[in-house]
Amino acid sequence: MTRQRTDSLPPLPDADRDLIERWLDQHWSHTGASANTLAAYRADLEGFARWLAGSGGGNLGLADNGIPLTGLAGFDRAVLYAYLAWRLEAGYKARSNARLLSCLRGFSQWRVDTGLAGNDPVALMQPPKAGRPLPRTLAEDQITALLAVPDVATPQGLRDRAMLELMYATGLRVSELVNLPIAGLNLRQGVVRVTGKGSRERLVPVGEEALHWLRRYADHGRPALAASTTHGPGPVDQLFLAADSKPLTRQGFWALVKRHAATAGLPSTLSPHGLRHAFATHLLNHGADLRALQLLLGHASLSTTQIYTLVAREGLKRLHATHHPRG
Repeated sequence: MTRQRTDSLPPLPDADRDLIERWLDQHWSHTGASANTLAAYRADLEGFARWLAGSGGGNLGLADNGIPLTGLAGFDRAVLYAYLAWRLEAGYKARSNARLLSCLRGFSQWRVDTGLAGNDPVALMQPPKAGRPLPRTLAEDQITALLAVPDVATPQGLRDRAMLELMYATGLRVSELVNLPIAGLNLRQGVVRVTGKGSRERLVPVGEEALHWLRRYADHGRPALAASTTHGPGPVDQLFLAADSKPLTRQGFWALVKRHAATAGLPSTLSPHGLRHAFATHLLNHGADLRALQLLLGHASLSTTQIYTLVAREGLKRLHATHHPRG
């Protein structure tokens, strides 16, 4: 339903496109926001601008400062409430609307600072409370089945096995995995040096099984992929390469996880992030300390890590219900 409503909106006006780029440049220079955050904010602002250009932006009179209510330069609180109501009807979730308001809070304050608007209609608005869904994870036997799928007789299969093993062994984020440089892997010490959110670095230990496959990939898989074709001048720093010797992308890793999951008979909803969830949940199931897990995952707040205690608890409940004589 959401996609149909979005597809029916008019194109993005040029004036709004320029405003969005100006604000994103300013936001990046002041906060150092990641490329993923900037892309999400761009999508939020473009969606709002397209709605304003259609039924939401027509014949709405003047804002308090006399600016016509057209485009991102002129919306007020009443228009924003109307847009949020439209999103609710279109099926957007509370978490998505909360992110939109976070984006618009910065954008709206920038409008005031630059003289585009006389007041900030977002300043006193409270974001909707979003329920916190439990992460979807895999059982240990499902992980074993997934890891056994890649054909390790091929360079691509060695790469896939090494990536899957490393992600399950360390709980890396997908972006951390695909951007991992060769220098970030220390096979002798058995650790990876990762640059995570907020440019924070952390050292994460790697288990022996994952190290075994990383050594095989480094000795036989990566050299074959690097020599498969020329990608352009200069060496590639990333550890994991695609078949054309370019760095493997997040989309490429997503595709290989989906393909191997289908072969293993795992749920079609499995995403690469599911391996990170499995890493965290399985460690807790085997008695890991929550604060140690926070450091391994690179969470800035312990409250973010605590969600996995709920996942582990749900798994124990299912185990009890299945195997206890009075479950």
